[in-house]
Amino acid sequence: MTRRKRIVRLLQEFSLPLIFGVFGGLLAANVAPEWYQRYFGVGVGDSGPWIVPVIGPLAESLLHHPGTLSFFINDVFMVLFFGIAAKEITEAALPGGSLNPLKKAVNPLLATLGGVFGPVLVFYWVVSVQVSSGAYGEMPDLEAIHRGWGIPTATDIALAWLVGRAVFGAGHPAINFLLLLAVADDAIGLGIIAIFYGDPAHPVELAWLGFLGLGMALAWAMRRMNVQSWQAYIFIAGPLAWYGLLQAHLHPVLALVPIVPFLPGPRRDTGMFVDTEAGVLGHSDHSPLHRFEHEMKLFVDVGLFFFAFANAGVELAGLGPMTISILVALVVGKTVGITLMGVIAARLGFPLPTGMNTRDLVMTGFIAALGLTVALFIAGAAFSEGPLLGQAKMGALLSGLVGVVAVLIARPLGFGRRP
Repeated sequence: MTRRKRIVRLLQEFSLPLIFGVFGGLLAANVAPEWYQRYFGVGVGDSGPWIVPVIGPLAESLLHHPGTLSFFINDVFMVLFFGIAAKEITEAALPGGSLNPLKKAVNPLLATLGGVFGPVLVFYWVVSVQVSSGAYGEMPDLEAIHRGWGIPTATDIALAWLVGRAVFGAGHPAINFLLLLAVADDAIGLGIIAIFYGDPAHPVELAWLGFLGLGMALAWAMRRMNVQSWQAYIFIAGPLAWYGLLQAHLHPVLALVPIVPFLPGPRRDTGMFVDTEAGVLGHSDHSPLHRFEHEMKLFVDVGLFFFAFANAGVELAGLGPMTISILVALVVGKTVGITLMGVIAARLGFPLPTGMNTRDLVMTGFIAALGLTVALFIAGAAFSEGPLLGQAKMGALLSGLVGVVAVLIARPLGFGRRP
């Protein structure tokens, strides 16, 4: 293995671009806040000299959306990341996979509900305690405060995936459980933004979802015709689904999730991130499903630096009661809610994936408390400005410590052994 390949493998295995992006965004937002806000500020109309000359105005004229860097990172690039996550879930649902038979996928989906409603309930409870104790002052604006309820429902799928691999080890069924939970969780979170934090001037227009259906129909037709080019599915059917979601005023980041399952793949699950002789993360299978991951994963892994950089830039303002509300709701609400619903689902006849036990379920719930960049995104939708926005972002930012704690306690508690 060459030195370059060893470096690439190290970068991918430990998601170093993502980690560097988080710290880089924090540094830039506090050292050069005006520069950071100009290029990566949410809703900024001037995206700067990098893309304004051609791509920015073109996107704005064709899509009626500001062609900012944040738009191309969050609404375009991250579509590929969720597509690769959908690939892993699709494979896990094949014979031999941790989510096969599909009955096993019911447990993480029900656990997702616990990971949404649990944090909401804890958030309202913590806020009520804080209000009664005077933490928000003598006459608090409860309507404004309660707008933060949607923030702790988020899970940062990229960071959760990274921490899950570090805690459980490659190939553990808890990783696919966490992936499915995080994707479903973020889908609900994006729905919360559209329904409860949407722009009144741009309400949801469900008629545009016809393009999503058209993209899925085209992907199905290509599958029936045995089209072996993954690019046809991703770059022809995918954009149709993406355009439909965007014009419906729903976040388009999940556009590839209903498209990827149509890609022809192996008959059985071949395992997650099998090491090849080339020294990179990939698979020995040569189906379109695996070629999509193999040929795009390095690009996506490196690109996660820009996602983290664009979303983790929080000015380290003072802490406040909203910070505590968000952080406690994430950690306690996610851990308890996911564990409780996972156990209830198992009692109802929907078992955990083979090789995953209740202790793994608790750790999975704890890791899902990594709200960070997705929680920051929802915070920006919940609070447009003011001290509550800064406090909420600090709560989302501090949830990143969950990953550090999870990794530190994993080995002493016996995690990381293959089931």
